Amino acid sequence: MSTTRTHTRARTALRRAATVTALAAAGLLGAAGIASAHVTVHPESYAKGATDGVLTFRVPNEEDSASTEKVQVFLPTDHPVLGVLVHPQDGWTPKVTTTKLKTPVKTDDGTITDAVSEITWTGGKIGAGQYEDFDVAFGQLPDNTNQLMFKTLQTYSDGKVARWIEAPAGGEEPENPAPVLKLTAASDENAAPTASKGDSDGASKTTAASSDSSDSTARGLGVAGLVVGVLGLAAAAFAILRGRSAR
Repeated sequence: MSTTRTHTRARTALRRAATVTALAAAGLLGAAGIASAHVTVHPESYAKGATDGVLTFRVPNEEDSASTEKVQVFLPTDHPVLGVLVHPQDGWTPKVTTTKLKTPVKTDDGTITDAVSEITWTGGKIGAGQYEDFDVAFGQLPDNTNQLMFKTLQTYSDGKVARWIEAPAGGEEPENPAPVLKLTAASDENAAPTASKGDSDGASKTTAASSDSSDSTARGLGVAGLVVGVLGLAAAAFAILRGRSAR
């Protein structure tokens, strides 16, 4: 076999390897995109019984040929969120539904017998490749549960309804997960202390050290990638030379 044919086969093998690598990377990125396309609540956690906070429901549009035109968030009533207020959203009209509680909640301000059970936003539009944040303020979160699940329905302009209503099972995320807010134990130890000037300086040093550590890690990963690339090219060159020697 001629040297020209050997070079051609080697180049073909390298091109195939590069194609397989690119497709694998694209598959990983695609999977990550799909996994993050569901409705989520932010922040992911609050202290039990927290007061005067805000929950943000992030709604991404995962359809290429349709836009999101309606969002329905259902709030739990077995562990109700008290004092709910909806932030005005440009282009969207909210509708708040309240429900009589089976078990009234006693607070310092009196006994609460009704709570918000559903918030529906209509009139707006979330296009392909876009998302919308819907802010909801609360007066108080429950202190007798470890999490709150907010089942959500997302209606598209073509009539399709994405039902984000499934609860996590066995530690694995379901196909259509509902937004879940974790409630952590409230204690003085978990409370963030007010930083003095000295504490602030110490925090700055800690932040700088963390940043340096992150930079070192990034550089290490970059070097590792270069080494892998060089080894791959060396292996290809060796294969070519070996082919020449064999012939």
